[in-house]
Amino acid sequence: MPRKAFTAPGSVAVGPYSHAVEAGGFVYLSGQTPAIPGTSRLAEGGIEAQTAQCFENLKNVLAAAGLTLDDVVKVNVFLTDMKNFQAMNEVYKSKFEAPYPARSTVGVRELPLGALVEIEMIARRN
Repeated sequence: MPRKAFTAPGSVAVGPYSHAVEAGGFVYLSGQTPAIPGTSRLAEGGIEAQTAQCFENLKNVLAAAGLTLDDVVKVNVFLTDMKNFQAMNEVYKSKFEAPYPARSTVGVRELPLGALVEIEMIARRN
């Protein structure tokens, strides 16, 4: 069965992957870095600005699939420095309403383009 893939307008996959793939009523979003669409530049302003840009990129992918943040059921956050957890969390909590999606946050050594954060999501089609 062919994969049903979604691509966010203005964004380019920098490798052999899809921005999102739908399977069994779920849409699996690839991790999004804080790259500004159409460029290879990262959002400036530290972890807060980078987290906000990740969400903008993810919202674009969700929109391409006909979904919104309200459809998200699971989030995985990757941080290069766990000292940024609280600042990332402040931005994160402003993007969702209770009940919040399930979430994991993982400390990693390095992310593409030198990003401080990368976020991936799973959404459910109602």
